[in-house]
Amino acid sequence: MPFEWGWDATTGTFKNHEVSDKVREASVAMTKFMQFVDPEPGYGKKKGESVTIPRIKNVAEPTDATFGERDRVPIDQFSMSTTSITVKYFGRGIELTSMAELLTTFDLRDRIQRKLMQQMRLALDTAAAAPFKAAQIKFIPTSLASGTFDTDGTASTAATVNLSVSHLKVIRDYMMDTIHVPGWRGGDEFYCLASTKACRGVRNDPEWIEAQKYKGDGAYLAKGEIGKVENIHVVEVNHTNALANNKGTGGVLGEFVVFGDDAAAMAVVEDPELRVALPGNFGLQHAIAWVGLLNFGIVWDTANDGEARIIHGTSS
Repeated sequence: MPFEWGWDATTGTFKNHEVSDKVREASVAMTKFMQFVDPEPGYGKKKGESVTIPRIKNVAEPTDATFGERDRVPIDQFSMSTTSITVKYFGRGIELTSMAELLTTFDLRDRIQRKLMQQMRLALDTAAAAPFKAAQIKFIPTSLASGTFDTDGTASTAATVNLSVSHLKVIRDYMMDTIHVPGWRGGDEFYCLASTKACRGVRNDPEWIEAQKYKGDGAYLAKGEIGKVENIHVVEVNHTNALANNKGTGGVLGEFVVFGDDAAAMAVVEDPELRVALPGNFGLQHAIAWVGLLNFGIVWDTANDGEARIIHGTSS
């Protein structure tokens, strides 16, 4: 109950302490991952519990593509693989009673709905972050200018420093020249979603400060973007369930992910929405919940050249 009862006198009637007309609400973290996950087209209701995503592997470039006039055309192998996303119910609810609604001075249902919507955004953002952090390629900063790449899905080295512009340069070149990651939306730019601690590391870097001098607001394309360097847009994430602030030796590293196009996907049967339960106990008990049938998944769960799309910055 948002109020308390006290004695009006030693014996006698109850009184309700005066309640302010302004209701304060606790703040929540900002959500950033959902803007980078697209629903799988063609999947929805009446399509089964999962969606299968076909993936075409690269055809190797030949050392020499020429052949003789009377020779048969050399034949290469064409291969495919698949991955799938199985949907699950997501949701939570809050109960309230008719007495609470009758005696509360403000609109209790409105406040509950607002807090449930905030909870929904946080929960789905955490779920959307999971496939990004499932990337097979891990980057662990081990000095101010370099780090270690692990390509088996597990970070086996402890980070000793925080993220820097030099690390972003190393990652950018690795994505461009080693694993050939396509840029976001078919362009030549990448995105980095970084925890507040990781962002502090790059913000304190003199190279970052210099790079931002000539950037205006028009250069910021994503919600929460703080700037761009080396063709990588950096987006701050203060939601620690999505990206942690305490990785590495002594919690020195802020967690981050850097990715290109088609990194993660979302399978949606029913979009999350608020629902009101049928009243119980002769209309004295009520409940409101958010519910959705969906899930998230990484598209390329490999570290292979031409296939991997994400690098996860973390520590053992």
